[in-house]
Amino acid sequence: MHKASRKLYTLVENRTTYNAAYSELNIFETHTIAEQVSLTFNFPVIASMLTGKKIMHLKEKKSFDFLPGESVVMPSNQEMIIDFPIASKENPTQCLALGIDSEKIHEVANKFNEAVLLKDEKEIWTLEKGIASHLTHQVEVNYLLERLVNTFTKNTASKDVLLDLMIQELIVRLLQTKAKQSILNDDLHIFSDTRIGYVVKYIRENLTDKSITIDQLAEKAYMSTSNFHKKFKNTLGISPIDFVNSEKIKFAKKLMKHHRKMLISEIAFNSGFNNVSYFNRQFKKLEFMTPQQFRISLRP
Repeated sequence: MHKASRKLYTLVENRTTYNAAYSELNIFETHTIAEQVSLTFNFPVIASMLTGKKIMHLKEKKSFDFLPGESVVMPSNQEMIIDFPIASKENPTQCLALGIDSEKIHEVANKFNEAVLLKDEKEIWTLEKGIASHLTHQVEVNYLLERLVNTFTKNTASKDVLLDLMIQELIVRLLQTKAKQSILNDDLHIFSDTRIGYVVKYIRENLTDKSITIDQLAEKAYMSTSNFHKKFKNTLGISPIDFVNSEKIKFAKKLMKHHRKMLISEIAFNSGFNNVSYFNRQFKKLEFMTPQQFRISLRP
């Protein structure tokens, strides 16, 4: 189903997107050898290799070969630097990236904590700052991912219900692995008692405000602009302006999912952008496709 519906926009990390209520499936294909390709998601992601080989360079980890049957669980807003040593037009490197809404992850984790009595309270799933996790030999996870891909790419009446059930099962499976910290990483909860946490909360509550500036955010954190910028990037791994834009693009994608007839210009302005061209550039930078291409991907 995927091969029949995909479109080729670029030879490096060509992206096809499938959407559901609490998740987003991205299938990437690379048709040429490439190095130092940067990729970041603004939500927790499980990436799984389908064909070919990647060399992954991740924060706080030694570089490693990423091969079919293996998965990497990434916290939100953490950069991946990727090499493609053997990709070609005849044998493209293929990888899927399943993004899951962080609120859904915490909802499932909290339900599990309430339902299961753990002997050691330290084992209760809590919100910890996560780092990427490289998973191998996870038979149950691989089987679930295969089922998810098949369900995402078929337009059936029961699609949303089935995806919701499988996403919940996948979350539980991942929380039982060393990937627990990666998918439970949530910058707002982690830093809720700090000045940076207060600013993150303010940004998310005022996304449609077109007048947000770095100076304004620094003032709310009671810090100088330079110190605020440095502290914010050291804490979240992303600059304040990139974080603001990523949150606005995330909101824009939700608008496109729920308001199919809304013009792209309306989406841009309702997401807090003053300029449609700037919105288009930021969208393509983060999503590897234009807003119009993303909208087309939403169609059955």
